[in-house]
Amino acid sequence: MDYIIITKAVIFMLALGGFLAFAIVLANRKLAVEEDPRIDEIEGILPGTNCGACGQPGCRAFAETLVAGSTNPAQCTVSSDAIKNQVAQHLGVQLSQVEKRVARLACGGGSHVARQRTRYVGMESCRAASLVAGGGKGCAWGCLGLEDCGVACTFDAISFSPHGLPIVDIDKCTACGDCVIACPQQLFSLQPVSHQLWVNCKSLEVGDVAEAECEVACTACGRCVADAASGLVVMRDNLPVVNYSLNHFAQRPIIDRCPTGAITWIVDGDKFETGHEAKRVIRQSALPIG
Repeated sequence: MDYIIITKAVIFMLALGGFLAFAIVLANRKLAVEEDPRIDEIEGILPGTNCGACGQPGCRAFAETLVAGSTNPAQCTVSSDAIKNQVAQHLGVQLSQVEKRVARLACGGGSHVARQRTRYVGMESCRAASLVAGGGKGCAWGCLGLEDCGVACTFDAISFSPHGLPIVDIDKCTACGDCVIACPQQLFSLQPVSHQLWVNCKSLEVGDVAEAECEVACTACGRCVADAASGLVVMRDNLPVVNYSLNHFAQRPIIDRCPTGAITWIVDGDKFETGHEAKRVIRQSALPIG
């Protein structure tokens, strides 16, 4: 009797399995969405870094938007001009002009101008240090200099100055945003290279309090706001904020009266100039701790 029950159960399960398999095959045929074969072709041409610089989660997703016509090959900032032209020709589209974006650091507080109040001992990581009394730096908003951004950058676009500040190589930077995510101080942002007026500070302190912790900190004096065209620069939480939707390209004199050089003018993509009244930093050695 047991053998009969077991045999019936096995037959039933085999029949059920066969029916479900048939149903899945039928559903797959009826509900399948045909995919444009050009997606695979375009994905094969793209660099395959899946960095997200194009605004998509990966190269395949970007290939799908290209085939759909919602983006342009020029959006892939990682690709060489030859690859972009190859993709454009393959799709029969015109290659558009896209302004290059790069990662910018909003901090000039290297070890020679910014005070370290305590010595951090622990994992060599900005994120770890930030959890231990803020990393020991006097300015709570400053760069901790433990190179999380450099480790995160897969394009080798970030090196470090002798004073522990990240230096972005704009020729290598693809604006992938990995450094933006990696920095626990939220000091990096992606900016078009045409944004020449740059606030090189994130400190929310005011006056002598800010300057006591970092010699190049913004003191919220408001001179840049007074010298700028109406609405171009506004003070927000003791920091100047630039409205880049307004024309700022002829506004270099804004930086001239900044006493600490916290607001800068970027030339040739990576050279930061300070104003005439900014005190010059001569010291090259690190400030003493404490």
